[in-house]
Amino acid sequence: MSSQATETETEQANDELPLDLSVLIPVYNEVQNVEPLHQELQQVLGSLSLRYELIFVDDGSSDGSRAKLGLIQDRDPEHVRVVFLRRNCGQTAALSAALDLARGNILIPMDGDLQNDPADIPRLLEKLDEGFDVVSGWRKSRQDAFISRKIPSWVANRLVARLSGVPLHDFGCTMKAYRRRVLEGVRLYGEMHRFIPVFATWQGARVTELEVHHRARTAGRTKYGLGRTFNVVLDLILIIFYQRYAQRPIHLFGRIGLWSLALSFLTFAGMLYFKYLHAPLTGDKAKSFIETPLPLLVVFFFMMGVQSILMGVLAEMVMRTYYESQSKTTYLIGEIRQSPPGNST
Repeated sequence: MSSQATETETEQANDELPLDLSVLIPVYNEVQNVEPLHQELQQVLGSLSLRYELIFVDDGSSDGSRAKLGLIQDRDPEHVRVVFLRRNCGQTAALSAALDLARGNILIPMDGDLQNDPADIPRLLEKLDEGFDVVSGWRKSRQDAFISRKIPSWVANRLVARLSGVPLHDFGCTMKAYRRRVLEGVRLYGEMHRFIPVFATWQGARVTELEVHHRARTAGRTKYGLGRTFNVVLDLILIIFYQRYAQRPIHLFGRIGLWSLALSFLTFAGMLYFKYLHAPLTGDKAKSFIETPLPLLVVFFFMMGVQSILMGVLAEMVMRTYYESQSKTTYLIGEIRQSPPGNST
């Protein structure tokens, strides 16, 4: 029994050893694509002198992808790990699951539909070796429908680059290369996997871009549509809030509240003017309070101002609880230089 326990402990220790590379592949109804994708990855990564793993995350597929991935893992247990989610949770959630399980020092997510080219992986790694922390793929020659895919993507990318200050051309390209330290502690929600380079830049990471091949889909159906563009815009609003006001939400809600209170007092002054001063000055009939919508506007702006300020106070309490409960700091240290103890004079 002790021998078996020792072997088990050894296997667990080996599982904890870091690998050089983890390729993260969310899959949803791609039964025709996962097999050739695995073969291409084997050919490309097998030629590199790297210890690697392929993490396929089946996002609640209903077309046989689950069974196909199980067969792939049986044939290549050394490199393939498969995660089966209980239901369809979305690409970001599937990618987050892969990130939590990855053991590689370098992480490369990619789509499971064969539109990303595994042959680009060595080029991404070479770019990382130039001293970058994130290499973002750019599908410059994108093989997708022009109206339903290219135009919304172009608009969304320009908007994200402008508002975030990160000058990338293609935030939506799943194929990127990250150093593990950049993603430590990252939690993804909504459609925010596309904004990881933005988060990394805010953390002081060196981010660059590399043109990658993009292939036309040959099997299966696309899961993206025009509606996803609106989700991107909403998520962008959220990350801009994180960037500017996550540590001081009262500054945002407080300003909204103060402006609302100011409008309330101005509207109240206008209400008094039409009641008492308008007639003597113009000769017209005085207007009763109920003849104009001003009293309603006074109440509306006043209540909005009070609620906004109270919301800012609550947000401050939540923010402080978030940082203090997890011992998080509001600063990021890059390097400390000091003399060794005992060398001071």
